[in-house]
Amino acid sequence: MSTLSELNSCDTQTFVDTLRGIYEHSPWIPERAAAQRPFATPSALKLALQGVVSVASMDEQLGLIRAHPELAGKAAIAGQLTAESTGEQAKSGLNLCSAEEYATLHKLNADYNARFGFPFILAVKGPTGNGMTRQQVIETFARRLKNQRADEMAESLRQIHRIAEIRLNELLRVEHAFGATVMGWSETLGTWSELEDGLTCSYMTPTHRRTAAQIADWMREAGMTAHVDAVGNVVGRYEAADPAAKTLMTGSHYDTVRDGGKYDGRLGILLPIAIVRHLHARGERLPFHLEVVGFAEEEGVRFKSTFLGSNAITGHFDMAQLDQVDADGVTMRQALADGGHDVTAIPAIARDPASLLGFVEVHIEQGPVLLEKGLPVGVVTAIAGSSRYLVGLTGLASHAGTTPMNMRKDAAACAAEIVLMVEARCQQGDSLVGTVGQLEVPNGSVNVIPGHCNLSLDIRAASDETRLAAVRDILEGIDAICARRQVEAAIRQVVSASAAPCAPWMMDQLGAAVRRAGLPRYDLPSGAGHDAMAMAKITDVAMLFTRCGNGGISHNRLETMTADDAEVAGQVLLDFFRAFQAG
Repeated sequence: MSTLSELNSCDTQTFVDTLRGIYEHSPWIPERAAAQRPFATPSALKLALQGVVSVASMDEQLGLIRAHPELAGKAAIAGQLTAESTGEQAKSGLNLCSAEEYATLHKLNADYNARFGFPFILAVKGPTGNGMTRQQVIETFARRLKNQRADEMAESLRQIHRIAEIRLNELLRVEHAFGATVMGWSETLGTWSELEDGLTCSYMTPTHRRTAAQIADWMREAGMTAHVDAVGNVVGRYEAADPAAKTLMTGSHYDTVRDGGKYDGRLGILLPIAIVRHLHARGERLPFHLEVVGFAEEEGVRFKSTFLGSNAITGHFDMAQLDQVDADGVTMRQALADGGHDVTAIPAIARDPASLLGFVEVHIEQGPVLLEKGLPVGVVTAIAGSSRYLVGLTGLASHAGTTPMNMRKDAAACAAEIVLMVEARCQQGDSLVGTVGQLEVPNGSVNVIPGHCNLSLDIRAASDETRLAAVRDILEGIDAICARRQVEAAIRQVVSASAAPCAPWMMDQLGAAVRRAGLPRYDLPSGAGHDAMAMAKITDVAMLFTRCGNGGISHNRLETMTADDAEVAGQVLLDFFRAFQAG
């Protein structure tokens, strides 16, 4: 065991010798990092070591990857692994593989090496550090075998950094105040689902109500008062010493998409609860009331209406939505009544803006930017606005064999050209993205030129000016394409949401907390919508993104993060609370 202070003050050779086992057979990494001392935090040391690898030559990076043993490979069977690798593989039970599992891993190792030219690398202690199961290892192995070589090399280096992070934690005896707890709570909630396979928690279902009750229990255990309000929001309050103090709000949503991830939304509820538990155990009060809200509904899965919980908080809940029906014909009004809620009390949920200091939301990034930058957290600049349209194209259905190409009024070919036009236009703006997520040829036949085609458009940007300029160009482009192809277009707008910029004064305070954690401040926009968008109607908002693993996959069971990144986010948020100054 060593301490960070000892590593900062020792001679270079001692520093290298102490960290020799952190990166497998690669003492050149701590050798090059030594000159950057002193390191303010373990996170700063980890980032410095990772930085050495990121600027190393391709040959050095390949050498690092090839210095690692195969999982359950010949070296493991022969007992020739380093002590660190032996313990890590044993943590996932790879030393206890059945004959069938050994055979599967042997083939996967051979196929992987043949495809990529280096061994498969996986931090088998996993996101929590407690170890992946053998089945999880095999499933990950098989999935990554489909990657492209450049992507897989980058992922291998990320896995090596995760292995090194866990080893460094053990060397420095790093203890998590928040990360392990939040990961454990996420696992608990992630086992409750409407579906047997995957995680689905939609509004006002038994799973949703059970999740709300558990969150409320954790809030109370942490030292807060807690209740579930008339729209289903779980509200926890940690009182300031001064009853007249104003309130700083934080939180996110606890509903999910179908077959969703464990951390989308829920991270932003569970992390503040863990922080309050930490404060309460120390007898520490903040100079403001802290309100943690688990917003009941953000995804719009059951009733196709998003931000129900946060809109109620801001006083913008549309009571007409209560008559919307789900796929089974159940109204929202009935669903709320079945859950024991009094809909007449919904208007009273609205907060007085004058009582609020602001709103801050922690959220998993749901994208690959932080992952590719090698950073655990980032400060959000703005939440992208969104314009969505449904487009119906009508051409002329005719025989595929008898109609010359230059005489066709092909609705599907028209749609294809529109898709490519959207892609080209949305490559021209900063933070601008465009997606055709739905594309359909109704009643299409192999030997009939499509007479009808339906598609969706989703245009987003952090700047409303950028988004609306792209929308204008795309709609004009559709008109031009349709005119040239003699196809009629019926276009209906279904969403128009303005961008929500984060408050610079809150961003600066979050950024300062990131720097005090020994990390660089990195700013990035959010392309996805969040409850902070709704909260911006009544108060200043800020967001802290946490790195998303598995290539940035979200809204998917493969969504993942690590306990260490959750810990960093927790430390940053706690520091932000303690140092908070009203704008």
